[in-house]
Amino acid sequence: MYGSATVVEGSMTQGAGQGPAMRTDTLRDFRVPVTEPAPYTESVGVPGEAPVYGAYPAYYEEGTPVPPRPAYAPEAAPPSATGPEATPATAPPQDEEPDDGYTPTQRDLPVIGRGASEGPGDTVQVHYVPQDSAPTGPGPLYVVGDVHGYLDELVTELRAQGLIDADCRWSAGNARLWFLGDFTDRGPDGIGVIDLVMRLSAEAAAAGGYCKALMGNHELLLIGAKRFGDTPVVSGAGTATFQAAWLLNGGQRTDMDRLQDVHLQWMSRLDAAALEDGHLLLHSDTTAYLDYGDSIEDVNDTIHELLTRNDADITWDLFRKFTKRFAFRDEETGPQAVRELLGTYGGGRVVHGHSPIPYLLGEVGTEDGDDSHGPERVDGPHVYADGLAIAMDGGVTMAGKLLVVQLPLND
Repeated sequence: MYGSATVVEGSMTQGAGQGPAMRTDTLRDFRVPVTEPAPYTESVGVPGEAPVYGAYPAYYEEGTPVPPRPAYAPEAAPPSATGPEATPATAPPQDEEPDDGYTPTQRDLPVIGRGASEGPGDTVQVHYVPQDSAPTGPGPLYVVGDVHGYLDELVTELRAQGLIDADCRWSAGNARLWFLGDFTDRGPDGIGVIDLVMRLSAEAAAAGGYCKALMGNHELLLIGAKRFGDTPVVSGAGTATFQAAWLLNGGQRTDMDRLQDVHLQWMSRLDAAALEDGHLLLHSDTTAYLDYGDSIEDVNDTIHELLTRNDADITWDLFRKFTKRFAFRDEETGPQAVRELLGTYGGGRVVHGHSPIPYLLGEVGTEDGDDSHGPERVDGPHVYADGLAIAMDGGVTMAGKLLVVQLPLND
């Protein structure tokens, strides 16, 4: 875990004396300025290798060495981010402020409008309307697995659960909806997915419910590709770049072309963990969260603070750690790993995305790369690790199913 006495090596920015952002009720996330994105650096990927689109590597398993961690000292407030693109000298500034979370909870709630000719994947605009009253008490709780740019499939599943109507508007009243991260890459319309989730966040809050989201490793990857481009970073396997890693992991150039500051700021402010009705919600099936704090609030504040430093090596370290997987899969050690997380952060079950269910079942993605047989049909979440873990990535990128499920899940 980060401490003020940690010695920083290499090219990482030390950032001593910077602390986590304080959380207060605010509507800041819906007031960020929208500016034209700066051109991003072109890349041909890893030298000697062609970019692989749609591949789903199962690398960075538990035990993979990671670069030295930067110092973290919570004595003072973090500085505003500068948001470099390919290099710090050429990047436009990004005015990031300390944040409390992205879903509003106050009475005057924003509603995001869209022109009549625009589709569900177009960038949204925000205006405000007063909220007269809201239903009392929490509504039913739903979770959504990895979407990876499959907007049409997401709309179909949200409609099937009665969460949106035929016009893709929130129709679930005071229901609660959590996305487990990984909105972009591999699929055709990642920015459209983000726009839809941002709009539903406002509409659900106005109706007395909420729609929230966690940060996945692909959000970190996209942030890094936009901010740092081909800037070399320290990798466990040598020198790497975010741009090459993004392309190798299914990055879509149409998403990069449409990516705006409002998307980057929204992604960078997502929480990494949440506790809802006894369910510990995470993106990745890893114990790496324990490196960032002894409480959910500490984890989220630490990760937010690290991202505000706009340091390529620090962001890469975050990306690598949250790309780890399979910590809960082993029959002997998996349940203990889940219990360690639950004992630290609370809850009775971990609910996660990240690792597709066919991988967890050993049907595809073997160690030797043998993908000769496809996955069996995924009909729902996978409950495992002595019933303590629920996997929600149905493998939509490999002809599986995009899962939208109500909790608690009776197995």
